[in-house]
Amino acid sequence: MEKKEILLVEDNPDDEMLTLRAFEKSRVANRIVVVRDGVEALDYLFARGAYAKRVKEEVPQVVLLDIKLPKIDGLGVLRAIRNDETTRLVPVVILASSREEQDLVRSYDLGANSYVCKPVDFNNLAEAAHQLGLYWILLNQVPPVRRGI
Repeated sequence: MEKKEILLVEDNPDDEMLTLRAFEKSRVANRIVVVRDGVEALDYLFARGAYAKRVKEEVPQVVLLDIKLPKIDGLGVLRAIRNDETTRLVPVVILASSREEQDLVRSYDLGANSYVCKPVDFNNLAEAAHQLGLYWILLNQVPPVRRGI
């Protein structure tokens, strides 16, 4: 069975390291691609710029998207994902430090599949990564790749 990749969009190096360690500890075997701002996320997803040689139709199994990003924020990235036929159905999990209701509501309005507040403690983060891995990678069924659209 092909292991699909996870796209982690995270600008904080500490959160990135903790998330990667948590996935490792949870034995998530999928390849994890890390990008660090909204523009880089869109370049990766739409196979442009430094990622121009990537096959655009080979979309990640899930996008873990920080809401507060430089250049283009997470909501701008989410909007672009949902507005493109190739990425429209990719599951997007918003990872946020914010517990503000407006961020939560806006994320769902724009088509987020889930909104998860980032745990501060490593053990809680490891458990959250484990649960995310179980659900989004092992249990969730994604639609087939849509080529030639």
